[in-house]
Amino acid sequence: MPETSRRADRLPGSRYGTRPTMKDVAARAGVGLKTVSRVVNGEPGVTPDTERRVQEAIDALGFRRNDSARVLRKGRTASIGLVLEDLADPFYGPLSRAVEEVARAHGALLINGSSAEDPDREQELALALCARRVDGLVVIPAGDDHRYLEPEIRAGVATVFVDRPAGKIDADVVLSDNYGGARDGVAHLIAHGHRRIGFIGDMPRIHTAAERLRGYLAAMEDAGIDVDGAWTSLGMTDPERVRRAAEEMLSGPAPVTAIFAGNNRVTVTVIRVLAEQHRPVALVGFDDIELADLLHPGLTVVAQDSALLGRTAAERLFRQLDGTLLAPERIELPTRLVTRGSGELPPAE
Repeated sequence: MPETSRRADRLPGSRYGTRPTMKDVAARAGVGLKTVSRVVNGEPGVTPDTERRVQEAIDALGFRRNDSARVLRKGRTASIGLVLEDLADPFYGPLSRAVEEVARAHGALLINGSSAEDPDREQELALALCARRVDGLVVIPAGDDHRYLEPEIRAGVATVFVDRPAGKIDADVVLSDNYGGARDGVAHLIAHGHRRIGFIGDMPRIHTAAERLRGYLAAMEDAGIDVDGAWTSLGMTDPERVRRAAEEMLSGPAPVTAIFAGNNRVTVTVIRVLAEQHRPVALVGFDDIELADLLHPGLTVVAQDSALLGRTAAERLFRQLDGTLLAPERIELPTRLVTRGSGELPPAE
């Protein structure tokens, strides 16, 4: 009987066969379990002919080593977890890739998932990864209370937060200079003659949104500009909400002449709204977007390096695992203003 049929017969009615074990390999190769173990783990003491027979049995059965026993012996799974806000957000692609590259350089596997900006989902996902005994976690937090991770950290799970700080625990965090970047972007608009500048951002409970609003307000205060309450809008970044906010700012007897967009999702919707306007409106966005240089005019942005955020956080994580770090640290990376034309438009009065 063919091997595939024999394995399928073990679980009648199932689409799946049972996984072959080292015992199956030993029986097929006509050797003992210890010999199979030596071959699987690359240990000496096996003749070339025996090693060949064992390898042939492994290939025929599709055997894969179960690392659970190795985990118990060594205390490491050679895997880390990454909890993102939204896997579909272009900002997180380079960040995730950078974490994966650092993990790979350390011989570790990356497992990631999305919290969908839901604190409960974040906690569920992070604890599920810990239950699978990952060695460490890189977390982009959705919530503001991370005391649920304290037992895991005490148990040795290395943990680094990125993009936003942890809530109610002392932990390593790698951030961009959200406040300074927003302040520079708004100051740039002011330098080009704008006094009525709108700010559209994410939900105020999110650290990055709050810091970027703070930077906007600081730049306006530095210039001696009183901010009208109608010039700021924070909330969900869905297109309908952002469109409504932008249209309200651009209407009335004294509309804004420029908008500072608080993140890439806001920026995309604002670009669509401005394309429908009959007068030029200046725009600076926080975060770069694809094809920004091909717009007319090109999009001026405050750019942050998401890949550097991910790489710095992952390197910090593995330094924790190596035992070379002591006290948690807050690392803040600089942003840069990229001028392409949209932020240099003069006010249209």
